[in-house]
Amino acid sequence: MEEDPDAYRILKLRAEILELGSAIRQLQREGLDDAAAQLLIARKRAQLDHLAKTNSESRRLNIADIRRS
Repeated sequence: MEEDPDAYRILKLRAEILELGSAIRQLQREGLDDAAAQLLIARKRAQLDHLAKTNSESRRLNIADIRRS
């Protein structure tokens, strides 16, 4: 069975977001500036949203192609 590279990227981004969330909470507990981490997590979330949306659209196109055949 072939691995889906987009599914791997989605899982990787989710893991990175979880790690960043943990780092942000730790920075906040220590009273340190978390602005850079907040910006990075926002970018990662946007990447995840974009990848999930394009992956979903791609699957819908594939299903439509199958129905036409």
